Amino acid sequence: MNIRLVLTGKTEDAYIKEGIAKYSGRLAHYCKFSIVEIPELKNVKALSREQIKDSEGALILKNVAASDLLILLDEHGQTFTSVEWAHHLEKKFLYSPRDITFVIGGSYGFGKAVYERADEMVSLSKMTFSHQLCRVIFLEQLYRIFTIIKGEPYHHE
Repeated sequence: MNIRLVLTGKTEDAYIKEGIAKYSGRLAHYCKFSIVEIPELKNVKALSREQIKDSEGALILKNVAASDLLILLDEHGQTFTSVEWAHHLEKKFLYSPRDITFVIGGSYGFGKAVYERADEMVSLSKMTFSHQLCRVIFLEQLYRIFTIIKGEPYHHE
């Protein structure tokens, strides 16, 4: 199984890049993991939020295979504890041959076409984080999930 994270825009800050590298490297022990960065749209001042979301959405969907399980990281998604999410994803890992694509969208969220294509939506928190910071938070949680599934001592209850 392959796991892919699709991001809108480049990672900007060095500390975010370090966190991404750290957890991406750790994930390599558990799965085939890759990150796809969708370039930020240019000349968007004349566009509405909906037009921006739709344009970003078209770029996102170009990076999602028809057979992929598409999980959006969205503030309106289902919330889990780390252990609950580990059990939820473990079922997907065991019983679904599909690759999984997670998406962190742009600052305005997702367009209608992306929501319609999505299989699930997950919220990382009831709090709001920057889209840059969400990248590291998500990767740490994904790494944590694998350690929970494998019974490794990283997660403490």
